[in-house]
Amino acid sequence: MKHTQDVPPLSDDELALIPSLKPAVEAMMRAFDTDLVRAHRMSHTEYVALMFLSEAPEGTLQLSDLAARCQQSLSTISRAVGRLEAEGLIRREKSLKDARASNAVLTDAGLARFEEAWPTHVASLRRHLFDQLEGVDLHALAMAFQRIATAGGEAPHIAAGPSRRT
Repeated sequence: MKHTQDVPPLSDDELALIPSLKPAVEAMMRAFDTDLVRAHRMSHTEYVALMFLSEAPEGTLQLSDLAARCQQSLSTISRAVGRLEAEGLIRREKSLKDARASNAVLTDAGLARFEEAWPTHVASLRRHLFDQLEGVDLHALAMAFQRIATAGGEAPHIAAGPSRRT
């Protein structure tokens, strides 16, 4: 490991980037949430849960796997699944692989609701993220973030859109 005196100081651009990362991500997440709640009475967490279930084989994921994919705690996902279950968009069932675990299963109504909300979320992504990145090399940015995630032990997930389940 290098000694502190061997490490070059941060540039002005690097210093400007660091404190802007967390507030930017938090502002985006609030904006995504606001847009989805306003248009579909659905939180961003609920939308993301439906998205991952729509991509899963047979529309089914163990709650712990769903929580990991959504980057949320198990209790947060359990509450979101409870709200979606109350609306008939998801059903819970015991896991056949682990008797102690429960699965979230996407219903046809849940898939339809996800597909209905998808254009709103894409518009929200454009407005609150991509429009703000005009002139930025998105491929280079994506590769950099993937390297950061991989170095931190995370496997990035790329969502393609609705209707991957038949």
